[in-house]
Amino acid sequence: MTGQNSTVEGMPGRYATALFELAQDAKALDGVAQHLDGFITLMNESKDLSRLVRSPVFSADDQLRAVSAVMEKAGIDGLTANFIKLAARNRRLFAIDDMASAYRSLLASARGEVSAQVTSALPLSAAQVKSLKASLKAAVGSDVQLESSVDETLLGGLVVKVGSRMVDTSLRTKLNNLKHAMKEVG
Repeated sequence: MTGQNSTVEGMPGRYATALFELAQDAKALDGVAQHLDGFITLMNESKDLSRLVRSPVFSADDQLRAVSAVMEKAGIDGLTANFIKLAARNRRLFAIDDMASAYRSLLASARGEVSAQVTSALPLSAAQVKSLKASLKAAVGSDVQLESSVDETLLGGLVVKVGSRMVDTSLRTKLNNLKHAMKEVG
């Protein structure tokens, strides 16, 4: 069932599906999600950790030692720590962000939620997130789990992806469309 979810394809999807099934058996779905999100947050906040995770220059042993130390300090243990260590040993740590995203999609699907990725030019306030969730729930007919990110190059507006659908209302896209229209006219 979970393997048929189109949002969890490829190598990251296989890893995420295996982790999801193990977490489900251990009744630790939410704990694993929190630890995965914690590791991704650490990675996004530290350029050194991000470089270590994504760079092929570091050996699997170096990556394993480093992420083990980081996880120990951060209190990430159990199933999630073993999963991240396995990814490091198998030279798949570069895809941990995609694996975490696929895991969140599987978790949302198991809860009857729809996963949506929202990119904005500035961080969204709690009120904006609440309003966006309500609008998306009305559009798709079920609860929506938001993954938000910031891309300052959008200038303004949002890019929302729900499943295979994408709505791009960013100012950058509107300006690019205007630029192309002006070239065609002139």
